[in-house]
Amino acid sequence: MASDNPKYQQGMAVRREVMGDEFVDRALNSASDFTQPMQDLATSNAWGEVWVREGISKKTRSLVTIATLAALKASNELKGHVRGALRNGCTVQEIQEVLLHSAVYCGMPSGLEAFRAADEVIQAWIADNP
Repeated sequence: MASDNPKYQQGMAVRREVMGDEFVDRALNSASDFTQPMQDLATSNAWGEVWVREGISKKTRSLVTIATLAALKASNELKGHVRGALRNGCTVQEIQEVLLHSAVYCGMPSGLEAFRAADEVIQAWIADNP
C-alpha cells in the first residue's frame, strides 16, 4: 500500500503543507480506483522526492511549477499551485511577473489562459484574506 511507503508519507506532509488540507483531502477523496494510482505517484514522486529536496526553497519551487503549468496550459493544476504559492509566501506580484515572463516564451494563448486561471484563485484568496 502506498501509504506505508516513507516517500509517500513525507510527500503527503509536504503536499498538505503547500496545498492545504482541504485541497489534498478533496483530491484524495475524489480519486476513483482508476485515478488513485496517479494520486499515489504524485504524492510519492513529485511531493516525496522533488518537493522535499534542499537547494531551492518551496517558494521558488512554487514559482517554477507555476511557469511550467502555464506553458502546459494545465489550468486546473495551475489553480491549485497558485493557491499553494500564496500559502508558500509568494506575492501576487511575483506570480504575475512569472506568468508575464512565461507568456513571452510559451506564447500568448498559454499566457492568457494562465492569467485567467490565476486571477480566479487570486481574487478568491484576496477575498478570504483581507
